[in-house]
Amino acid sequence: MKRNIGISLIMIVALFSLLLCSSPVMSEEAKTLRMATTTSTDNTGLLDYLKPYFVKETGIDIQWVATGTGKALKLGENCDADVLLVHAPDAEKKYIADGFGIDRNVVMYNDFVIIGPVSDPAGIKGKSVKEALNTVLSKNEKFLSRGDQSGTHKAEQKLWKESGLSVPDKENWYVQSGQGMLSTINMAAELNGYTLTDRGTYIKYEDTMKRNPPLKILVEGDMLLKNIYSVILVNPAKCDNVKSDLAKVFSEWMSKPSTRKLITDFKLSGKQLFFISK
Repeated sequence: MKRNIGISLIMIVALFSLLLCSSPVMSEEAKTLRMATTTSTDNTGLLDYLKPYFVKETGIDIQWVATGTGKALKLGENCDADVLLVHAPDAEKKYIADGFGIDRNVVMYNDFVIIGPVSDPAGIKGKSVKEALNTVLSKNEKFLSRGDQSGTHKAEQKLWKESGLSVPDKENWYVQSGQGMLSTINMAAELNGYTLTDRGTYIKYEDTMKRNPPLKILVEGDMLLKNIYSVILVNPAKCDNVKSDLAKVFSEWMSKPSTRKLITDFKLSGKQLFFISK
């Protein structure tokens, strides 16, 4: 009898120890926010820069997958993310209209630029976007497209159409990389071609190349080139596993004055990469 009591006590102690060990793990999992985002917020280093501040202020860990905006929206649609940080306004609005996202919060912007070889074989430097794309097409100069339904790819397709042109996806001078922005820039450099990029990623590329990159900014400042970033919460009505409370904390944190200052202060080689939306 005493032996049975002893065994029971050992089992109880063992079970209690197991519960103590497992509780923190469950707690940590419950406080981890899953984000799907575009490559530019990751490639530039912005998220690595912001994360320690977010974790310290909220006690919430954050993990992200950086991909094209189209794929990021799909991750949210498939309930594989709690929150999105993306930059394709038309696609975002459709995503929300279709019931997959809620509470779109415009948080920051930079701009797109068209970059190309220093020699500028098409002669587009200083032109408007419409003039530049028409010139590239008329001269059949190499143009690199991401071709991945990312925010940048969607913006590029829209620019061709707003320039009165069809997207030249069947032309041999129009090359679709199917890659992220930095990889596409490097391919454009290898092919002596042009591409559209967000300014933040170009600054990162320029910094990596020690300020002597083979591709330079040739077209900029056009009103068509504004690049807006928004936080969107995945709709809990569509995904019962979504941590909407944590997602809301992140969205609100991104709009705090202290966070807005962090974003404004984030620079590479003295250049500001992102600006706060008013």
